[in-house]
Amino acid sequence: MTQSEGHTATRRRSSEGAGEGPGMLNSNSQQSDGAGMEAPIQCDSEGQNGGEQEKIELEAWNSTPRDRKEHAHQQEAPDGGWGWVVLLASVLVLALTLGFPSCLGIFYTDLQTDFQASNSETSWVPSVMTAALNAGGPLCSILVERYGCRATVMLGGVLSGLAMAASSFTNSIIELYITGIITGLGFCFSFQSSVTILGQYFARRRAFANGVAAMGTSLGLSVLPLLANFLHSQLGWRGSFLVLGGVLLNCCVCGAVMRPVAPKYRRSQSPQANSDQPPQPKQNGLKDRVRGSLANLMASLRRNMAFDLFYSNPRYRIYTIGLAWTMLGYLVPLIFLVPYATSHGMEQSRAALLLSIVGIINIFVRPAVGLLFNTPWFQGRHIYLFSAALLVNGLSNSICGLAASFPVLLGHAVTYGLSMSIVGSLVFTVLMGVVEMSRFPAALGLLTVMESVTLLVGPPLAGILVDRTGDYTYVFYACSAIVASSALFLMVSFYWLDRRETKAKQLSQPRALPPQPNVTLGPYCKYSSVQEP
Repeated sequence: MTQSEGHTATRRRSSEGAGEGPGMLNSNSQQSDGAGMEAPIQCDSEGQNGGEQEKIELEAWNSTPRDRKEHAHQQEAPDGGWGWVVLLASVLVLALTLGFPSCLGIFYTDLQTDFQASNSETSWVPSVMTAALNAGGPLCSILVERYGCRATVMLGGVLSGLAMAASSFTNSIIELYITGIITGLGFCFSFQSSVTILGQYFARRRAFANGVAAMGTSLGLSVLPLLANFLHSQLGWRGSFLVLGGVLLNCCVCGAVMRPVAPKYRRSQSPQANSDQPPQPKQNGLKDRVRGSLANLMASLRRNMAFDLFYSNPRYRIYTIGLAWTMLGYLVPLIFLVPYATSHGMEQSRAALLLSIVGIINIFVRPAVGLLFNTPWFQGRHIYLFSAALLVNGLSNSICGLAASFPVLLGHAVTYGLSMSIVGSLVFTVLMGVVEMSRFPAALGLLTVMESVTLLVGPPLAGILVDRTGDYTYVFYACSAIVASSALFLMVSFYWLDRRETKAKQLSQPRALPPQPNVTLGPYCKYSSVQEP
């Protein structure tokens, strides 16, 4: 019997025996190897590999359908093929979702006039939309786990499109808040599911794929303000919202092409499939069913909120706190740039062009940045590049305080766009480097919830500042201080963690002992020189 035949027979016998485990596999392989094999060292190595392979096969066979589904999602990413189609669809989804809230500044003055609202009240409209975009992360994780990324993206397209169309029929600012929340929730479902499935399709080229996908945000920044300004001049804000609602329905088309990487396993209906879980009591009344549904919902939230990572992983904890801090003033300049320019006599078409310039710069810079940062030299340095770009982004907001002329605001738009390109292309790459890919959806869910709090209060606080001072300049100064301080916090914190881990590795390594003499000499013993004859 050859070596391969011996291992095949061993695996066949172990799979036929119902009570045999990994220990029996090792013993069987040792017995077969001892039956006259000429190279015992090689056979022992192969037997160990065969035992490990058989252990993996038995674990996959004895696992539950949910375990096999999770195992299928952890298969090797194709890094190409249909993944390029998914990447293109993700670009369009991010263009429609993340790039959309910035174009609301085009309608800021009209909303304030029609509803007779203050700056703080009007700023709640983009605020609740962006907050819902981030706060829906845990619910999106549950939907992705239950129905998959494709269905969740399409559901988000339906919600955002219908809610945006309904916004054109609102009669009060409160109704606009409600439709804004539903629109932002649909944005969250489409956006987060697209990023999740993109991580399943790309592993080796993940930094490049994230950079290209992040280009969708810049595509939305460059196209949507011009489209919104054109629709506003032709149809007004109500007609524009109705048309933009139809545009958002294209997320359903993008979600239709996002098929899963691995085929779904059919769930077994036998009671032994979930034998590791305790039997559920039979629920007869409505109260029992509601209680059971709430219990399942709370369990899903605990599983998809990554609280354990927040407490056990210091890098993830610092990254989430730093990003939540950043979002307090990161998107506020995009909302108030057009009102700031128009309040100083600039035409609205030229003010909208500033937002488009920010997006155009992102279109050309983000793919190049993603390709450059995918090289081996930048591995392990992504967080420092991210923090440096965030620092430049924050300081660029102070340029608006110099003057409100078009050349000055153009310089701000160029600097802001360049730094935003690097930040946008690295935000998901850094998160994927901080946590395991299997925990990425839950980690992203908790991160977006924390960001939603600051995104919710940031624009209204800026609106209150404008109402109290009557000047938009202080808003840009405040945003500059907030974003720059968060960048310094991330940079210093991660540098301290790297230094601490380096020192811990040095202390854990065994030190080389100095050479010891073979003979221990007494206190009165001395060496005597011996001369050779």
